[in-house]
Amino acid sequence: MAMLVVVTEAVPPRLRGRLAIWLLEIRAGVYVGDVNKRIREMIWEQVEGLAEDGNVAMAWASSHESGFEFQTYGENRRVPVDHDGLRLVRFLPPQDN
Repeated sequence: MAMLVVVTEAVPPRLRGRLAIWLLEIRAGVYVGDVNKRIREMIWEQVEGLAEDGNVAMAWASSHESGFEFQTYGENRRVPVDHDGLRLVRFLPPQDN
Protein backbone atom coordinates (compact mmCIF):
# COMPACT_ATOMS: atom_id res chain seq x y z
CA MET A 1 0.00 0.00 0.00
CA ALA A 2 1.10 3.56 -0.60
CA MET A 3 0.21 7.06 0.51
CA LEU A 4 -2.22 8.73 -1.89
CA VAL A 5 -3.20 12.41 -2.17
CA VAL A 6 -6.03 13.66 -4.39
CA VAL A 7 -6.67 17.39 -4.88
CA THR A 8 -9.90 18.42 -6.58
CA GLU A 9 -11.16 21.72 -7.92
CA ALA A 10 -14.66 22.50 -9.22
CA VAL A 11 -15.78 18.85 -9.28
CA PRO A 12 -19.37 17.70 -8.73
CA PRO A 13 -20.45 16.72 -5.20
CA ARG A 14 -20.98 13.10 -6.28
CA LEU A 15 -17.25 12.73 -7.04
CA ARG A 16 -16.34 14.29 -3.69
CA GLY A 17 -18.68 11.79 -2.03
CA ARG A 18 -17.08 8.88 -3.87
CA LEU A 19 -13.59 10.00 -2.87
CA ALA A 20 -14.71 10.28 0.77
CA ILE A 21 -15.57 6.57 0.75
CA TRP A 22 -11.88 5.57 0.41
CA LEU A 23 -9.99 8.67 1.54
CA LEU A 24 -10.09 11.23 4.35
CA GLU A 25 -10.93 14.81 3.29
CA ILE A 26 -8.47 16.86 5.35
CA ARG A 27 -9.35 20.20 3.71
CA ALA A 28 -12.00 21.14 1.19
CA GLY A 29 -11.12 19.17 -1.94
CA VAL A 30 -7.96 17.57 -0.48
CA TYR A 31 -8.12 13.82 0.18
CA VAL A 32 -5.46 11.52 1.66
CA GLY A 33 -5.23 7.81 2.32
CA ASP A 34 -3.12 4.68 2.21
CA VAL A 35 -4.40 2.43 -0.58
CA ASN A 36 -3.11 -0.31 -2.85
CA LYS A 37 -2.65 -0.01 -6.62
CA ARG A 38 -5.99 -1.63 -7.44
CA ILE A 39 -7.92 0.85 -5.29
CA ARG A 40 -5.87 3.78 -6.64
CA GLU A 41 -6.72 2.77 -10.22
CA MET A 42 -10.39 2.36 -9.32
CA ILE A 43 -10.40 5.85 -7.74
CA TRP A 44 -8.88 7.27 -10.94
CA GLU A 45 -11.66 5.63 -12.99
CA GLN A 46 -14.17 7.44 -10.75
CA VAL A 47 -12.31 10.71 -11.34
CA GLU A 48 -12.39 10.25 -15.12
CA GLY A 49 -16.07 9.33 -15.07
CA LEU A 50 -17.36 11.96 -12.64
CA ALA A 51 -15.08 15.04 -12.68
CA GLU A 52 -16.89 16.68 -15.62
CA ASP A 53 -15.39 20.18 -16.15
CA GLY A 54 -13.42 20.15 -12.89
CA ASN A 55 -9.77 19.30 -12.50
CA VAL A 56 -7.98 16.77 -10.32
CA ALA A 57 -4.39 16.00 -9.38
CA MET A 58 -3.52 12.64 -7.85
CA ALA A 59 -0.09 11.81 -6.38
CA TRP A 60 1.13 8.65 -4.69
CA ALA A 61 4.30 7.29 -3.12
CA SER A 62 6.44 5.12 -5.40
CA SER A 63 9.93 3.75 -5.80
CA HIS A 64 10.77 6.16 -8.64
CA GLU A 65 13.71 8.51 -8.33
CA SER A 66 11.47 11.35 -7.11
CA GLY A 67 9.73 9.11 -4.55
CA PHE A 68 6.29 9.74 -6.00
CA GLU A 69 4.23 9.67 -9.19
CA PHE A 70 1.28 11.79 -10.23
CA GLN A 71 -1.37 12.26 -12.88
CA THR A 72 -3.84 15.01 -13.65
CA TYR A 73 -7.28 15.38 -15.14
CA GLY A 74 -8.95 18.46 -16.64
CA GLU A 75 -7.92 21.95 -17.70
CA ASN A 76 -5.17 23.60 -15.68
CA ARG A 77 -2.21 25.92 -16.30
CA ARG A 78 0.06 23.28 -14.78
CA VAL A 79 0.82 20.56 -17.32
CA PRO A 80 2.82 17.40 -16.52
CA VAL A 81 5.79 16.77 -18.82
CA ASP A 82 8.30 13.94 -19.01
CA HIS A 83 11.95 15.02 -18.90
CA ASP A 84 14.35 12.09 -19.30
CA GLY A 85 12.08 9.80 -17.28
CA LEU A 86 11.41 12.39 -14.57
CA ARG A 87 7.92 13.92 -14.39
CA LEU A 88 7.95 17.68 -14.03
CA VAL A 89 5.33 20.42 -14.25
CA ARG A 90 5.30 23.13 -16.92
CA PHE A 91 3.26 26.30 -16.46
CA LEU A 92 1.23 27.56 -19.41
CA PRO A 93 0.90 31.33 -19.88
CA PRO A 94 -2.31 32.90 -18.52
CA GLN A 95 -5.17 33.11 -20.98
CA ASP A 96 -6.41 36.61 -21.74
CA ASN A 97 -10.19 36.87 -21.95
